Amino acid sequence: MLTAAVAVVAAPVIGSIVSGLFVLTDQSYEIGDMVRIIDTADDTTGFIEDITLRYTKIFTLDNTFLVIPNGTIRDRDVINYSAEDSRTRLSLDILVTYEGDLDAARDLIERAARDVDVVIRGGPDIRIGSARYPAAPTCYINEHADSGVLLTLRYWMREPYKLLTVRSAVQENVWERLDGADVEFAYPRTQVVFDDQDDPSTPDDDSRFDDRQR
Repeated sequence: MLTAAVAVVAAPVIGSIVSGLFVLTDQSYEIGDMVRIIDTADDTTGFIEDITLRYTKIFTLDNTFLVIPNGTIRDRDVINYSAEDSRTRLSLDILVTYEGDLDAARDLIERAARDVDVVIRGGPDIRIGSARYPAAPTCYINEHADSGVLLTLRYWMREPYKLLTVRSAVQENVWERLDGADVEFAYPRTQVVFDDQDDPSTPDDDSRFDDRQR
């Protein structure tokens, strides 16, 4: 009985140590890397503070520590923003009306992104695997949608540490650039048309309305 109890208690510890060896061997992330843990509350983002045989400690952007057993973290998807190349690509979808100047809209949106300090303004194409991507902000025509033309802006930032701040700054610049230009943001609109001939409450179709009442 004692041996069985010890085995039950020791199994999780041994399993965590084995997982820790795999984590250290795989080197999918290192101390100091910025990572995002998927399938946690709000998809926790933070910096790797420590890696031991039993657990990985993450210092989150909310100024808290998150300690995850290595056996658990190996079962989760981990996005490493710092691996090899810290440059990170972001995208922004913008819906504009068909009546506006589409070429002007694309040019103004690209300029809006370039005006943000940490956004890469240009240079050689960025290599990801065998693919090459423009380093400068580029606005594409994504789709001719029902309510307007969907444009997608793709841009790169030098460091991934302030994703929300940079995204907000780009959107603010886009708003300011398009304000006053021959470009209008599109949004779904619904127009309801009533036909009097189909309305039973009109005098022509209601027997209560006769010539004398008129």
